[in-house]
Amino acid sequence: MSEAGGGPGCGFPVPQRAPWSLVAATAALCLVSATSVWTAGAAPMSREEKQKLGNQVLEMFDHAYGNYMEHAYPADELMPLTCRGRVRGQEPSRGDVDDALGKFSLTLIDSLDTLVVLNKTKEFEDAVRKVLRDVNLDNDVVVSVFETNIRVLGGLLGGHSLAIMLKEKGEYMQWYNDELLQMAKQLGYKLLPAFNTTSGLPYPRINLKFGIRKPEARTGTETDTCTACAGTLILEFAALSRFTGATIFEEYARKALDFLWEKRQRSSNLVGVTINIHTGDWVRKDSGVGAGIDSYYEYLLKAYVLLGDDSFLERFNTHYDAIMRYISQPPLLLDVHIHKPMLNARTWMDALLAFFPGLQVLKGDIRPAIETHEMLYQVIKKHNFLPEAFTTDFRVHWAQHPLRPEFAESTYFLYKATGDPYYLEVGKTLIENLNKYARVPCGFAAMKDVRTGSHEDRMDSFFLAEMFKYLYLLFADKEDIIFDIEDYIFTTEAHLLPLWLSTTNQSMSKKNTTSEYTELDDSNFDWTCPNTQILFPNDPLYAQSIREPLKNVVDKSCPRGIIRVREESFRSGAKPPLRARDFMATNPEHLEILKKMGAASSIDAEDGLRFMQEMIELSSQQQKEQQLPPRAVQIVSHPFFGRVVLTAGPAQFGLDLSKHKETRGFVASSKPYNGCSELTNPEAVMGKIALIQRGQCMFAEKARNIQNAGAIGGIVIDDNEGSSSDTAPLFQMAGDGKDTDDIKIPMLFLFSKEGSIILDAIREYEEVEVLLSDKAKDRDPEMENEEQPSSENDSQNQSAEQMTSISQEIDLIDQESLEETSLNSHPESLSPADTDNAASVSPSEQNSNPAENHETTSLDGECTDLDNQLQEQSETEEDSSPNVSWGKKVQPIDSILADWNEDIEAFEMMEKDEL
Repeated sequence: MSEAGGGPGCGFPVPQRAPWSLVAATAALCLVSATSVWTAGAAPMSREEKQKLGNQVLEMFDHAYGNYMEHAYPADELMPLTCRGRVRGQEPSRGDVDDALGKFSLTLIDSLDTLVVLNKTKEFEDAVRKVLRDVNLDNDVVVSVFETNIRVLGGLLGGHSLAIMLKEKGEYMQWYNDELLQMAKQLGYKLLPAFNTTSGLPYPRINLKFGIRKPEARTGTETDTCTACAGTLILEFAALSRFTGATIFEEYARKALDFLWEKRQRSSNLVGVTINIHTGDWVRKDSGVGAGIDSYYEYLLKAYVLLGDDSFLERFNTHYDAIMRYISQPPLLLDVHIHKPMLNARTWMDALLAFFPGLQVLKGDIRPAIETHEMLYQVIKKHNFLPEAFTTDFRVHWAQHPLRPEFAESTYFLYKATGDPYYLEVGKTLIENLNKYARVPCGFAAMKDVRTGSHEDRMDSFFLAEMFKYLYLLFADKEDIIFDIEDYIFTTEAHLLPLWLSTTNQSMSKKNTTSEYTELDDSNFDWTCPNTQILFPNDPLYAQSIREPLKNVVDKSCPRGIIRVREESFRSGAKPPLRARDFMATNPEHLEILKKMGAASSIDAEDGLRFMQEMIELSSQQQKEQQLPPRAVQIVSHPFFGRVVLTAGPAQFGLDLSKHKETRGFVASSKPYNGCSELTNPEAVMGKIALIQRGQCMFAEKARNIQNAGAIGGIVIDDNEGSSSDTAPLFQMAGDGKDTDDIKIPMLFLFSKEGSIILDAIREYEEVEVLLSDKAKDRDPEMENEEQPSSENDSQNQSAEQMTSISQEIDLIDQESLEETSLNSHPESLSPADTDNAASVSPSEQNSNPAENHETTSLDGECTDLDNQLQEQSETEEDSSPNVSWGKKVQPIDSILADWNEDIEAFEMMEKDEL
């Protein structure tokens, strides 16, 4: 909307301080013009198919929302694997993730305006009554100011906005008298004490009952907050002020934004990720558009749209210019240092940046939006979902996926801006993947590991607030929605605020008086909407031509990454900088380049810092080489049909599921349950997968005992009650220090919580069939139409064939190196003795928090990893020079890096940061 137009077409000038209605009307003309170009050259999806997909979204929402209301309400969130509510304090702590939970029926409040968008007005009216009757905002619980603002305050305001709209229509909500708004105002006042700092930046957490600093509050000692946490308040707080006339909320949110703007790095115009709320010093000085900063940029542009304040647009344009100059490396968006913006701060991206193409659409910069969106889509096509983080060469960095909606958001906005039916097909893929891989009997479960397809007992409220809203709107025609969606703006949580607030209760100064803009050149910000003849040439295949080069960007060739080589590096025909993956310690030229780094020029210094970062990541990758990947236990019998996938730890002995066909069979408990002696019920486990409990003997001994009884596989269930892969690192079971080649069956480890899911299923359904594999298999739709599971005899016959096949194949197993992959969390390998005081053989930097996993895994599993490349190179060199070992070759690196300890520690700290 603010991009320069120029030339013929839709470059209509928009006067400064124009009312939003004029801006919106102008943008609408541009949108119509743009859409007409696309539909002229591309075969649109039929109305019938769009309606079918829209109805499918409605059914999916009913499945998620209905199960929350049946099994979880009034708890904050649904735990879809165990079909119960998540109540703060009653489940093992997940750290900062739990700060969103305040015992205020979070999912219900977050879903209010989604019900109206999906034309479920009766359900909306019932939900509002439940909120007014049941929700208490005065709980003694410490919550995140950021999450409470965007989810709860935003949810109440969005619900109020659509409640008054429905009341005006005269059919529903006739009894409504601003009750949701009064709750929002109550919550707003509860959040205000967080702003009691010298800077005006809010504390990151607050106690809903006791506020800040009081002994009983248990908070108020924090010194740091993220930029997005402090900069994502203006829409909700300003809307609350405009709705109620209480100006204090908008004043506080503006003050926080003003302070962040003043503290930007002046030479680069970038902001860091984390800032000290008292001094204003940047704590983390890396800058990007993903986690920690993302919605700060979003709210600057949307604050201009909602409030009509020119200063917000000027700030956004200044930041956007810096983003496109330094961070954007099409199709990638890579973090940089705010003081040295030509230096990449990391070589991986997080999933939250998937919102940025949608923001670029709102800005009017369509080409880079198409490029980044297509790159993300290619990653999704490889792994069904967008990993929580992935590297520049598109390997998994963090394997979780909590059903984030940002990619669906950008897909919706790109379709709205272009009318290109390609984005309808993208949305169709998202729907199919959600139903195929995330749907479980009690809702939709987050992915614990996108590589194995295993689930996490988690369904966040934003899944209902955003995902279904954007997917439904993607396929809906205007007549399918009971109100005009163009009269509202989306918050970062996809809550709807009416645009008429821009002219209501305007008590704030229209121009920021605390900041100076003398350094800005207003000529850079032409007040026009995009020129569609530039953005959308008369070639109807324009967008396809942008996407086509990216079709193979994530393929089996394992590209080496698309990191921009700085223009300065190519001056006068100079060679590109030395990369860690190409370094050879026996190459004198490489050693000479290494010595010069940091000494010759600022460019060499930047190359040196980047080289150090890459060496650290490469070293971390090498340490993980021997870590086995997680495995999957998939329940395939009625009524699960493969929809429940449990994360399982592997064993360092027995059948390797990554090299052999999966093992499928019914499960049976062994007697004795610990499996530490000869089984007394061999007939019960013959041809089945035996369940055994951890403890009292070695894993290998358990495996031998169940194998001797005729079991085709084994699942060890942790004896530590309440343990879960959600909160603990995965185990990889070690052998007994002896030769374990006699163990031919696969062995997997389940924590107590995951094991209980299987045990509960046995109690309810008696016969439970599972699939042990390296990755969850596609579900067979025909299975779900069968009323009865396959017979036990058939399973036993199949199991006997598997045993014969295993015996024939086991001799073919060689000792080839593992594929480049690691456990979803740093694994804790057990010692040979399976006891509580068993010695650990985990890596030196074991991390118990799964969210802090720094994995680097090939997306397709067929690529040669860097370690293997280096090892092959090493072996080749050893053949020609037997006296030179790889260990000796790396010694010069260690001696050189020793001079840079301070920088290395900084990089390591950055690498350990969570999303």
